[in-house]
Amino acid sequence: MFVEHEVFIGLRDVAVNHKVTNTALLSYLEDAGGVHSNLVGYGLKDIPKVKRSWVLLGWKIKLFERPIYGDKIIIKTWSRGIDKLYAYRDFEILNEARKVIGIATSKWVLLDVEKLKITRITQEVMDAYTIENVQVFETFDLEKISEPENFIDSTSFMVNRSLIDVNNHLHNIYFMDIANEVLPMEIYRNAEWNDIRMMYKKEIKLGDIVKVFYQVENGEHVITIKSEDEKKLHAVIKLS
Repeated sequence: MFVEHEVFIGLRDVAVNHKVTNTALLSYLEDAGGVHSNLVGYGLKDIPKVKRSWVLLGWKIKLFERPIYGDKIIIKTWSRGIDKLYAYRDFEILNEARKVIGIATSKWVLLDVEKLKITRITQEVMDAYTIENVQVFETFDLEKISEPENFIDSTSFMVNRSLIDVNNHLHNIYFMDIANEVLPMEIYRNAEWNDIRMMYKKEIKLGDIVKVFYQVENGEHVITIKSEDEKKLHAVIKLS
């Protein structure tokens, strides 16, 4: 089942260059996936009935052209496969002429909200989503991102109320905003990051202070987000 979601690029979604930010882009992808889940009975409002909720584990995104303020784009999405406990959702980003200007894939698990444990993805769930055997990247799974052994810069960040979602933890798209805090200002203002990899490991809650570390490896900018005591790894993000 293929689902399409139309988006208008508004003022709040762009940076000083009038181009869409990666945080906004992530929100468009998330919304399109939500439209699909709502249609098949596994959306946010269905959680009290089905006792299941999707948990995001990672993103891989590649942009060929970056939308700008005033553009209308279409996010096309579908469920592309199940591997043991993991579900994969792919995306195409289309301009008004329906040219593909970006692709993305994501990895998910299904959470039993009563037991707070990852649960098996049943045939009933798979049938509801109608899996399509189409993938936008050559590799089926998302490659693991290794944490750098050392860092060239770091900062601390306290999570406030505006970043907390309905599940009472830091919303997935805002990991990108936290990553931006550690980037050198010149790089933050001028880089577009058209290749993005995000790996989520541990949730972050209201009031948590996290440490954000920065490194450059093989031309890629790597941001690692850890707990204040550095014992928990929350996420690793690669930008290039």
